[in-house]
Amino acid sequence: MYERLISLIGKENLKKIQNTNILIVGIGGVGGFALESLVRSGFQNITIIDGDTIDKSNLNRQIITNNKNLGKLKGEEATKRYIDINDNLNLTVHNIYLTKENFNTYINTNYDYIIDACDDIPIKIELMKYAQNKHIKVISALGTGKKLNPEYLKITTLDKTENDPFAKKLRNIARKENLSLKVPVVFSSENAINTQNIIGSCIFVPSVAGIYLANYIFLDIIKAQDNS
Repeated sequence: MYERLISLIGKENLKKIQNTNILIVGIGGVGGFALESLVRSGFQNITIIDGDTIDKSNLNRQIITNNKNLGKLKGEEATKRYIDINDNLNLTVHNIYLTKENFNTYINTNYDYIIDACDDIPIKIELMKYAQNKHIKVISALGTGKKLNPEYLKITTLDKTENDPFAKKLRNIARKENLSLKVPVVFSSENAINTQNIIGSCIFVPSVAGIYLANYIFLDIIKAQDNS
């Protein structure tokens, strides 16, 4: 399965990737593409937290969705999809919504990286706080709704985001909590489109944001291996 990947990164880097433990919080439009990218890039130890079910409105942008799995749990459908791609995958699924009350039940120090692809600011703050206290690497996705052009996406740190109201709100709360703002994030500087009562979204921006999240971790592991 990985012949073409090995030709790019070598067997030692692949082994490092396969031994890395990843937590993904949220596998919707952004997190689903992050998960897809990780599975196809050699990651084998992945934990998912997502209590959502598949809705018809998800079909235009979420990779695990189709007309046959409407109403089903996203985590369960992800398991079916990705075991079919890699039957050596060690995928743990928690079909729950992460809250402050259950946070310590599901978040622990077993993870090398945390991908924050949820849209709940209090949980993003909790993930940042936990990662900084426990010295776990985390990368967060910010707002991808109301946007059309993935060319405006970039990876930076929370303190350097701009033109993103979601990022501004997260940043302000993080400051009040005395958290470091040097958290890696994927954000879009594109002007938001006013969609009034609905948060409009299409596949282009969330999908690329998810790929950026996965690629950030992928490259970080390779660089660490190359520098060791």
